[in-house]
Amino acid sequence: MSDRFLLGHGTENDFVVLPDPDGDRWPEDRLDAALVRRLCERRSGLGGDGVLRVVRSRHVPDAPAVLGDDLGRCEWFMDHRNADGSHAEMCGNGVRLFLHVLVTEGLLDRAACADGVLVGTRGGPRRVGAGADGSYWVDMGPAQPFGRGEATVAGQAFPGQAVSMGNPHLVCLTDADLDGLDLTRQPGFDAGLFPEGVNVEFVRVLARPAEGADAHVRLRVHERGVGETRSCGTGACATAYAALAAGSDGPQRGTVVVDVPGGRLSVDVSPETTVLRGPAVVVAAGDLTREWLDS
Repeated sequence: MSDRFLLGHGTENDFVVLPDPDGDRWPEDRLDAALVRRLCERRSGLGGDGVLRVVRSRHVPDAPAVLGDDLGRCEWFMDHRNADGSHAEMCGNGVRLFLHVLVTEGLLDRAACADGVLVGTRGGPRRVGAGADGSYWVDMGPAQPFGRGEATVAGQAFPGQAVSMGNPHLVCLTDADLDGLDLTRQPGFDAGLFPEGVNVEFVRVLARPAEGADAHVRLRVHERGVGETRSCGTGACATAYAALAAGSDGPQRGTVVVDVPGGRLSVDVSPETTVLRGPAVVVAAGDLTREWLDS
């Protein structure tokens, strides 16, 4: 048995993917925080914004606690780690790549995924589906606003909307030059509002929506435990909700096109749920060498 890996991305939010269907290759005591950090290191490791372990839910010790009554309906679990080794609740780009890997590895039939399959995550179960055009969609559940906050970058304050998508976000709509922001460091934030840290989105609402969209935004994001990433699926969903909320006092509903440094995503927002659509790509596959593992 080899220590096989895949490299893939969703709008350039990239991951090391570890196929482990039966949970015997990368158990928790082997895939520890130190190894995750080494895998994600871009110079001495494989490089990635995180690690996705593809495993059946019954082999994940904390799956019963996070999935509850849905445990039996989620054959597969996205065991997601941030680049710093911490566990992550949910990732919209990652879960699309997760389904793509299940399909390309022959673990699920693509045609059977058209209406979506339930995938377990630490943010709860998520329905993920394969589009006819080769893209993937994920039902992210409803956006949950929980207050107002403020981010600071180089002494400049950016007021924002706090939104939960299973993980915490602070969405800052701004007219500032997004390209001029230094996101190499964690923006300042209110630790009382975000005791477990926060993903911070800086968003420019564009004057002319893309065809078929109700709003069109441009986004840069600093993810907790990772740093700035080329894309963030949950961040795109939180941003879509906040952009629609800023222009209406009523229930948020509409389609928002979200341009990220790594490409384009589409988000359908309603009071009932949020659906994220976008691509997923496997770039390479290989085996970790004993030389590297033992070093």
